[in-house]
Amino acid sequence: MTVAFGACSGGWAGIKCAQGQVIVIQLPWKGLGGRITEKIGQLQQLRKLSLHDNVIGGSIPQELGFLPNLRGVQLFNNRLSGSIPPSLGSCPLLQTLDLSNNLLTGSIPFSLANSTKLFRLNLSHNSLSGLIPVSLTRSSSLIFLDLQYNNLSGAIPNSWGATQKKSNFLPLQHLSLSHNFFSGRIPASLGNLRELQEISVSHNQINGAIPVEIGGLSRLRALDLSNNAINGSLSDSLSNISSLVLLNLENNYLDNQIPEAIGRLQNLSVLNLKRNQFGGHIPATIGNISTLTQLDLSQNNLSGEIPDSLSDLNNLNAFNVSYNNLSGPVPIPLSQKFNSSSFVGNIQLCGYIGTAPCPSQGPSPSVPVSPPEKPKKASSKRAASKANNGQATARAAAARGEKGVPPATGEVESGGEAGGKLVHFDGPMVFTADDLLCATAEIMGKSTYGTVYKATLEDGNQVAVKRLREKITKGQREFESEVNVLGKIRHPNLLALRAYYLGPKGEKLLVFDYIPKGSLATFLHARGSDTPIDWPTRMKIAQGMTRGLFYLHNNENIIHGNLTSSNVLLDERTNAKIADYGLSRLMTAAANTNVIATASVLGYRAPELSKLKKANTKTDVYSLGVIILELLTGKSPGEAMNGVDLPQWVASVVKEEWTNEVFDLELMKDASIIGDELLNTLKLALHCVDPSPAARPEVQQVLQQLEEIKPEAAASPGPSGDDVAGVPSTSE
Repeated sequence: MTVAFGACSGGWAGIKCAQGQVIVIQLPWKGLGGRITEKIGQLQQLRKLSLHDNVIGGSIPQELGFLPNLRGVQLFNNRLSGSIPPSLGSCPLLQTLDLSNNLLTGSIPFSLANSTKLFRLNLSHNSLSGLIPVSLTRSSSLIFLDLQYNNLSGAIPNSWGATQKKSNFLPLQHLSLSHNFFSGRIPASLGNLRELQEISVSHNQINGAIPVEIGGLSRLRALDLSNNAINGSLSDSLSNISSLVLLNLENNYLDNQIPEAIGRLQNLSVLNLKRNQFGGHIPATIGNISTLTQLDLSQNNLSGEIPDSLSDLNNLNAFNVSYNNLSGPVPIPLSQKFNSSSFVGNIQLCGYIGTAPCPSQGPSPSVPVSPPEKPKKASSKRAASKANNGQATARAAAARGEKGVPPATGEVESGGEAGGKLVHFDGPMVFTADDLLCATAEIMGKSTYGTVYKATLEDGNQVAVKRLREKITKGQREFESEVNVLGKIRHPNLLALRAYYLGPKGEKLLVFDYIPKGSLATFLHARGSDTPIDWPTRMKIAQGMTRGLFYLHNNENIIHGNLTSSNVLLDERTNAKIADYGLSRLMTAAANTNVIATASVLGYRAPELSKLKKANTKTDVYSLGVIILELLTGKSPGEAMNGVDLPQWVASVVKEEWTNEVFDLELMKDASIIGDELLNTLKLALHCVDPSPAARPEVQQVLQQLEEIKPEAAASPGPSGDDVAGVPSTSE
């Protein structure tokens, strides 16, 4: 990479000038190769050098450190090699230095701390070795320090915050030292970093106990000490960090009991104590942490029963207590919500799916429907089963018509012994109302509209059943008129409504295809680190859900109004299928207002909806844009990021030219190949979440641009079957 060093006219792309002098070189994502010439030292007025996401090689010229006005250096995602020039510490105005994801070797220059205005230092994803310079631990300006994924070794210095003036403290907020070869203990001096919000020291060789001083970090949001050799007890002091959102201590040697005081962590979302040596009982106080979404206590020595209080964790979407010494019955709400993998390896545990019922329990629960006041005469087997706490087992029931022949579209049958009415639309399965109501059921999730169950019929077939909440739907005549329209909608990227049931006491059930792979939210956020999701898969999902939304807008004149990654489902071939579309047509105005409010909490709601109170195509596009950002960043919109939502956070990071901080780390591994596609998709997503509705594209334009960015994904074959009818073309 070379730059002409004549008079600066300001007419060059990516070059900014002032009074004939170059002050900014900003050429990211340009496919630039070669090396950075040492003549760059002649640009004495240069303030910013941004050449990230190129293929520039060679070493960093030491002359870069002789520029007195240099404020920002962004050279990440290149092929730079050699060592970091110590001269960079001589830049008196340097504020940001990002050399991450290169091939740099050697040690970290202690002189970098001489730049007294340096607040952001990112040297991650290189091959740096040696020790952390003590001078960095005493910097009075650093806010962000990322040294993860290097070959650094030795002890982590115990001199954090040891400034010359006792009244001074380090403003450090982010410290990432993971995936290195650090040994020794966690330094107690980390407790001096009163502004720390994130500590990650995972995947090292740290031993000893967790210092109690960590418990004094009142602003800490994430503490990740996983995959080390830390031992001792879990101190009550950690329970004082009320701001903590993530606590990951997986794969260490922690023992004794989990302290009851852990229930004081009222903002905790992720608690991972997997693969330690904890004994004793599971503290019932964990049930007080209503914000918990992930709880993993597996592979320990825990005993006793699973506390009933854990059933109160309504936000829990990942739960694992497998391979302990637990006994007794699994609380019914947990056994309905989570499969057997969450409980296996506890010989004396009973009452979860795939095991025999506990001695005091009946069979597996059935789809919950209020029983009729005067039931018709049933067989003795049915009567005995219903007498057992109202939990019916599946029984043999004659299929309507010839077995294997689907009923005609909109065909109505009586509700059988239970009463009511079952209406079938076209579909591959045959079942009666009695089959449906007596199927074994497992809770899959809850929403403002109702509860979704996985129902297993007697013949082994599975369907998804949404039981709508009472008193939120329209009257029966209007409800049936609308639901019959929804039942005729077929598209490969929309979840098909196969039937509905109206019970004798006003119950309303909607029956859909069961999608085993679950939601996009689970696919993205509840997987392990050993399950990467590549870019073609993410783009395929983005294009699929956009096609589904385009079909709703263009062919059915339906506004979704509640599009989130939780109601984008993925089939076995990772084809996206939008769920919950058209449900607003079945609901009262009050119920739909509540859904809009919920979308706001989750981070998907367009800002104008707080005044409009009614969704439209542009609010749907906003939600679509948030999900595309979710695919790009790997972050959930529900995560708080320094007090801003996901679109605001992405926009602020892009503005500061820290683009590699936006994308999911898994995607950056192939950035040199797919960089343009990532950047163009990011621009499109930001266009979709523009605060001004008029500035947002229509969904047809979004689909066209996605297909231009990744044509081969657009050409991939969709699923076979009757649902392929009516696939819209963006040229329509």
